[in-house]
Amino acid sequence: MRHPPRHPPRRPPRRLPRALSLLSGAALVLAGAVLAPVSSASAAEEASPVCTVEYSTVNEWAGGFQGSVTITNNGSALNGWSLGFDFTGGQQVSQGWGAKWSQSGASVTAANESWNATLAAGASVTAGFIASYSGANPAPTAFTLNGTVCNEDPGGPTDPPDPPDPPDPPDPPAPGDGPPVLTVSGNRLVDENGATRRMLGVNRSGGEFACVQGYGIFDGPVDDASVKAIADWNANTVRIPLNEECWLGLDNIKPEYRGDTYINAVKGLVGRVIAHGMTPVLELHWSWGQYTGNSAGCSDIHASCQKPMPNARYTPAFWTSVADTFKNDRRVVFDLFNEPYVDRATPTADAAWACWRDGGSCPGVGYEVAGMQDLLDAVRATGATNLVLVPGLAYSNDLSRWLEYAPTDPAGNLAAAWHVYNFNTCSNEACWDTTLAPVAAQVPLVAGEIGENTCGHGFIDRVMKWFDDRGLSYLGWTWNTWDCSAGPALISSYDGTPTAFGVGLRDHLRALQN
Repeated sequence: MRHPPRHPPRRPPRRLPRALSLLSGAALVLAGAVLAPVSSASAAEEASPVCTVEYSTVNEWAGGFQGSVTITNNGSALNGWSLGFDFTGGQQVSQGWGAKWSQSGASVTAANESWNATLAAGASVTAGFIASYSGANPAPTAFTLNGTVCNEDPGGPTDPPDPPDPPDPPDPPAPGDGPPVLTVSGNRLVDENGATRRMLGVNRSGGEFACVQGYGIFDGPVDDASVKAIADWNANTVRIPLNEECWLGLDNIKPEYRGDTYINAVKGLVGRVIAHGMTPVLELHWSWGQYTGNSAGCSDIHASCQKPMPNARYTPAFWTSVADTFKNDRRVVFDLFNEPYVDRATPTADAAWACWRDGGSCPGVGYEVAGMQDLLDAVRATGATNLVLVPGLAYSNDLSRWLEYAPTDPAGNLAAAWHVYNFNTCSNEACWDTTLAPVAAQVPLVAGEIGENTCGHGFIDRVMKWFDDRGLSYLGWTWNTWDCSAGPALISSYDGTPTAFGVGLRDHLRALQN
């Protein structure tokens, strides 16, 4: 059933409805951009280039990077365009968006998609890509648009730009520093010494919606004091919802909240969570794709609400970039997709579970879907062996066929994710005994969201007891100062003052020995 309102009016009005769509004209933000040379002479002194190209390395990691190009047409209108440039460092494009990308040797071509073929005089278009490299990663210095040289005035070329400074990689974990590296052993999560561990904590919402709504990156403070307040509840885990358009830097997001700025903000929060001894869980919450069917949360093509499934255009690229950013710190956990609800769109349970795992052209969904196997493959292709959480159907409340359809993990480091609220279908012990217990007997089970809309904690008390009795993990929704009568808000102040709902989780966590 639909989730009731979870966010205040200026933010997402509810947390259940989530719809999918197709993007038109996606692009990466030019954060920390390396600009291809443009004439510095004034327009009065010499003519403008026929076209200009801005090239940016948005995010970089060992052996790979996320790049962006913005093309501005300074001449007459174009109906169809093709950008060409050469890599000089052996870089190889592996995937892209906003254009049809191809590469032959060092030569790269980005040709228009059908929806962005027209480029009016003075108009710009942005496209992004992910590529690999070995050694240096020099930026290209020459670009052509439909064969015409860009970034050159009639007097000839200017000097090439300086190569970009690569961003600092995440610090590798120091022995005994911060939270443990969690791995799967049978149906348990264990640390480096083989001791059983549980993930017990909270969600910190905001990173999924503030950026796309245009007023920030997080909702409320995420400074050291506010993170310490979470740790003071005896929490050992913080789940951090993300937005794929903000991470990838698509140009419908304000420049100050996208791309490198957004990524660095997330990295900063992850670092503070780790510094306080807690495990950070990075989770994709809102994604691109137009869906207007049953239980749609919005009709928007952009990542402005929860969609029934990830999309093949951007979500694998998102997880490639996230995994590459954090693969050297295995204390970071990845949660592939918040709450799939493709079962609301497809005609049968078989079709829904097949779409969930394999993606493709799924019945009832109007865009190409990336399945859980696709996303897991994107993560593992980077070399990341971090623990990965995979949610079920029905807004992650249904794990009835999770074991049957579970994706194959070459790293063997996969856990099942489940969500429950008092208004969900599977919200009683009989259902948990029937559908959850068989899953928990074979793989680690993490309740990534638990909550209730009563402003009390009687329901989550039952959930926590059932999970405690079986040594399982759970995280409360959510560490935000919203009205708990409109949704499950744990706190009334970021100093950790609990709501009447939150006091149940706080007191329970403090009574546990993690």
